[in-house]
Amino acid sequence: MSAQRMQIDSFHDTVTGTVTHVVADAQTGQAAVIDPVLDFEPPSGTLTSASADRVIDHVRAHGWQLQWILETHAHADHLSAAQHVRHALGGKVAIGARIREVQQMFRSVFHFERSFLPDGSQFDHLFDDGERFHIGGLEVTALWVPGHTPADMAYRVQDAVFVGDTLFMPDVGTARADFPGGDAAALYQSIRRLLALPTDTRLHVCHDYPPPERAAAWVSTVGEQRRGNIHVRDGITQAQFVQMRSARDATLSMPTLILPSVQVNVRAGKLPPAEDDGRAYIQVPINAFFNNGALPPGL
Repeated sequence: MSAQRMQIDSFHDTVTGTVTHVVADAQTGQAAVIDPVLDFEPPSGTLTSASADRVIDHVRAHGWQLQWILETHAHADHLSAAQHVRHALGGKVAIGARIREVQQMFRSVFHFERSFLPDGSQFDHLFDDGERFHIGGLEVTALWVPGHTPADMAYRVQDAVFVGDTLFMPDVGTARADFPGGDAAALYQSIRRLLALPTDTRLHVCHDYPPPERAAAWVSTVGEQRRGNIHVRDGITQAQFVQMRSARDATLSMPTLILPSVQVNVRAGKLPPAEDDGRAYIQVPINAFFNNGALPPGL
């Protein structure tokens, strides 16, 4: 199948550093959106959709039919626009089957309502490792790449792989592995799985946090990553990577949007159910991630 049949367009959200990818079969006019973003302002609680609307307008302008809204994982740095995109364009919202483990972990952290079931039923489809599906006539393979979270998936389409947070650009390195369920050794193994692909395979990352000397970018090759990734290039052992990743993660603060993001993203982009006043609320569990939940005396 000709590579010209596949069209890839990417949209960079400068606030969260997220890159949303649109993959289309130019012959059939069918498409998928990968990792769409809602705009959320924590100080005011304002939720808007300008970033996702750019993607929606792009799909509409081409006259494409949206088949899939693909999540690489339950992101901790932005709220998913999956439901907003589906409302506008249709399509099935899908993620890796291990999302159930992530839902189970966070269900108690956020004291979700009793009707919330950690069974993945909030999504239209859950992918198993190696599962194949189609965007029009383009065959896609879902690849389980745990480590950043237990549920991360990458999506391979011809010579392109959409790797989520597993890898960043070579001069930025790799994702953290200290979130609940994260595992630096598993992350290393997942990355080596990706880097075993042909050297000219294009790797489309989900985030870029560029150094001052370059503009944001989101495509590299397996060969470039193997030669130059600052964390996991060829010659770096698993033990070395785990030591580096663990030490580095210990210095990182929690992402600004982790609390609102996780509450929405494990629900496939849906807000928590509205309360009696008709409003949806995001919870802030006190000391849920630190100090073993203990509060200062007297509180």
